[in-house]
Amino acid sequence: MFSSTIELPLWLLIIIVAFALVMVLDRILMPSMRWFLRRKVNNILTEFSDKLSIEIRPFQLTRKRTLVDRLVFDEQVLTAIKAYAVENDMPAEVAQEKAYHYAREIVPKFNAYIYFKFGHWLAKSITRLIYRMKVGFYDKGKLAKINPESSVVFVMNHRSNMDYMVVSFLVMKQTALSYAVGEWARVWPLAPLIRSMGAFFVRRNSNNPLYRKILERYVHYSSRAGVSQAVYPEGGLTKDGCLKTPKLGFLDYILRDYDRATDRDIVFIPVGLNYDRVIEDKSLERSLHAELPKRSKWFVLKTATRFILKTLFMKRKDRWRKFGYAGVNFGEPISAQEYFKNLDKP
Repeated sequence: MFSSTIELPLWLLIIIVAFALVMVLDRILMPSMRWFLRRKVNNILTEFSDKLSIEIRPFQLTRKRTLVDRLVFDEQVLTAIKAYAVENDMPAEVAQEKAYHYAREIVPKFNAYIYFKFGHWLAKSITRLIYRMKVGFYDKGKLAKINPESSVVFVMNHRSNMDYMVVSFLVMKQTALSYAVGEWARVWPLAPLIRSMGAFFVRRNSNNPLYRKILERYVHYSSRAGVSQAVYPEGGLTKDGCLKTPKLGFLDYILRDYDRATDRDIVFIPVGLNYDRVIEDKSLERSLHAELPKRSKWFVLKTATRFILKTLFMKRKDRWRKFGYAGVNFGEPISAQEYFKNLDKP
């Protein structure tokens, strides 16, 4: 009775086995893995909470799905969705789905373990690998007086893509920075890594009103929540080393609808960066000559790989002689509340 044989087609057996594996992963392995990772993150948060001058905000630890829903159902965004649907002659549901797409693209997925363990190691290793670090002006007294509950914004010039690494390395023990990153980094596996370190992607030249409104509201929520941010007013990398005409859109997003009576203070810290030599010097110089033919992606990949390998195997003294110093100056903090109070004075 119990020893009878049941024959199954091979395709059905494969489906049953695959279904069983999925159930094992979903019910046993994945919950255990999530518990393990959550424990790691909580240990990191406990370890660094007392060391940071500006603590990690609850906003940064909020689930991405929650932040996306909050953005899409924001009152101003809903108004923008309706206007976008009317302007483009599409159903409101389609416009709302576009809003969800934009929100998911913008909102990061901060992971404290990756930021403080991997990110800190990466920033320190790459920065020290290529440059000798030199901090010039740094008024420790005034910086120490900044209210830890303030929303701190580092306003920087953009000389090199190394700026991200240099500043992150220097302020790693003070706060967890959130960057606005251009579309160049929206490639796998770089994109998930950058998101997990708290950065958010920006379409710098987008004139889409719905996208701009969602970006504006995200910046509004993050700055009101006290998230420390790094801003490049130039809007992109300088090609000739000179300061570009500033684009004030991002700063406008931060200060728009700001109420000094109810909102936390926003403190802007000017940061000046310069290098004896930037690692992109040849490509930046070439970009100044529009008549030169555009290089293929294969050439760019091959050249970048050769540069990285050559730099890794170069002696430290030779690297420092070739690339020199990276210099950073921190300016005097500017408080938004103090600034508006001074405007009210006769």
